[in-house]
Amino acid sequence: MSLTTIQFENKEGHKLAGRLELPANQQPHNFALFAHCFTCNKNLGAVRNISRALTNNGFGVLRFDFTGLGESEGDFSDTNFSGNVEDLIAAANYLAENYKSPSLIIGHSLGGAAAIFAAAEIESIQAITTIGAPSNPKHVKHLLHSSIDEIKANGLAKVRLSGRDFTIKKQFIDDLETKSLPEVVKQLRKPLLVMHSPQDDTVGIRNAEEIYIAAHHPKSFVSLDGADHLLMKKEDSVYTGDVIASWAKRYISFPKEEVIRSKHQVVASLNAEDGFTTKMKIGDHFFIADEPESVGGNNFGPNPYEFVSAGLAACTAMTIKMYTSFKKWDLQHVEVHTSYGKKYAEDCQNCESNNAKIDTFTREIKITGDLDEKQRGRIINIANKCPVHKTLHNEVHVETKLID
Repeated sequence: MSLTTIQFENKEGHKLAGRLELPANQQPHNFALFAHCFTCNKNLGAVRNISRALTNNGFGVLRFDFTGLGESEGDFSDTNFSGNVEDLIAAANYLAENYKSPSLIIGHSLGGAAAIFAAAEIESIQAITTIGAPSNPKHVKHLLHSSIDEIKANGLAKVRLSGRDFTIKKQFIDDLETKSLPEVVKQLRKPLLVMHSPQDDTVGIRNAEEIYIAAHHPKSFVSLDGADHLLMKKEDSVYTGDVIASWAKRYISFPKEEVIRSKHQVVASLNAEDGFTTKMKIGDHFFIADEPESVGGNNFGPNPYEFVSAGLAACTAMTIKMYTSFKKWDLQHVEVHTSYGKKYAEDCQNCESNNAKIDTFTREIKITGDLDEKQRGRIINIANKCPVHKTLHNEVHVETKLID
């Protein structure tokens, strides 16, 4: 994955800070905009995990801080909901001018409401996803309930949200009163995915019902059962991102991909902020590699040796299938199990030396079908002739050079 720090100006001239994430091959088929939750920022763990899931599926994702939050300029106390919508429009314009207009917009919590309002204004948006979104922006007022009277009386008040103090002005409350999300949703003729947890105690599940009922088809609902409002558990946000990527592919346009004419079939991309989580494009397919949490990884994908083992297993199964089909043998199913490790060489003279250990792939094959012992024995011999097996036994040279 490629991660680029970007800045763009909003309607008020403030510079907003964002992160643009691209898939491993640097050529996203579509771009997505991400609107974070109320008083959150672009670096919330859930936002990063969802973005990573999308880039792993070939999307480019722009996540940014709304005015006055995170690394973006401006005073949060001078902002309002309408300003969030305008920030999203400015972000879409930035993508249109520098890359490609976004086709997917995703919003979390109040960002979900803002995403719907923005989608009505951004012509290029073809699909919308809300996550734990309120059915009306005025829902935010319940978070400020104890301070509403002070805000109305004094024009502003300090409110503590998520462990931080924010100044909320009366104009913010007044702006919320003018926004009717159900009316916008009713007029919206774009595919909508509503995602919500039944256990969300910040924005109740009834909000999802109201959004869904107001929307026209095509519309979908996915329950994030067991998740909290901020999707603090990694498995919840990763699942959410995977579902969005799969759902969106049905409703957005995909450019016809040209055949990549290159002597290299695999691209691996790793950014300094990603730990060991590595985006990969293998042929025409996207994958992710990682290391287990025990060694500092996120365990989002197989480790490199598991990929090598997987290549051996797949090649073995394909070779057996090809051979038995040619022979017209009754092979109903083949299952290949592989693992990698280092073992001491037999009869080594100095077994304490690292040089005494050799790389070892352990392979076990399970075959099902009406096959006699002679045929089964022949299948084992054929397994040892699979191309990847031969490559691993040959002397291999790796040529490496830097490219621009």
